[in-house]
Amino acid sequence: MNLLAFDTSTEYLSIALRYKGERIDREWPAQQLHAEMALPEASRLLADAGASWADLDGIAVSTGPGSFTGLRIGCGIVQGLAFGLDIPTVGVNTLAALAADQDADRVLTVLDARMGEFYLAGFARNTTGWDEVLETTVVGPQNLPALPGNGWTGVGSGFTVADGLLAAHYGAAINTIVPGCFPHARGVLALAERAFAAGQGHAPDQLQLVYVRDKVALKTSERART
Repeated sequence: MNLLAFDTSTEYLSIALRYKGERIDREWPAQQLHAEMALPEASRLLADAGASWADLDGIAVSTGPGSFTGLRIGCGIVQGLAFGLDIPTVGVNTLAALAADQDADRVLTVLDARMGEFYLAGFARNTTGWDEVLETTVVGPQNLPALPGNGWTGVGSGFTVADGLLAAHYGAAINTIVPGCFPHARGVLALAERAFAAGQGHAPDQLQLVYVRDKVALKTSERART
């Protein structure tokens, strides 16, 4: 299948294309310009691969957790494209996509959720894909879940902003930390390919965002207590 994938869940924008068996992907520090950049950059990516929008069989997007605004932009873009092209979509868990982009068998994914919290999940590779060993959640430093076993790789912005807290908490359970990783459309594409192959593509209006947390800001009184 010829598939296009987007990730807009952080301050970065990334796009990945599978066309005639080959993968091409790119990323940019978009900050707050995802909406302005996504379609022009996707058009350039398709053109560079010798493909057109009409060649696509499906489109995928990371559906969260992540930046609320970024997720909504990505979902809206993919829904509009899929409706116009009359092709199915797949939504991919942002943290699962981050894990799938790693060369590791057990991955603890932790993104900075702001407000002193983390988006966190743990994934273990199996013979056909990944198992979600630690359920996707949002937690504060005082409620970090335990990791089963050892041999974990820690990835994501949470390991940067926590200033050693996560490494100290998990200790020997984590063998390697890759703090600079951010979710990428490569991981979205990898998981979406399995979903499309399994017949799990669906109409664009069935895409559902995974916010995990229903608040994006603290009140003044709440900030004073943090």
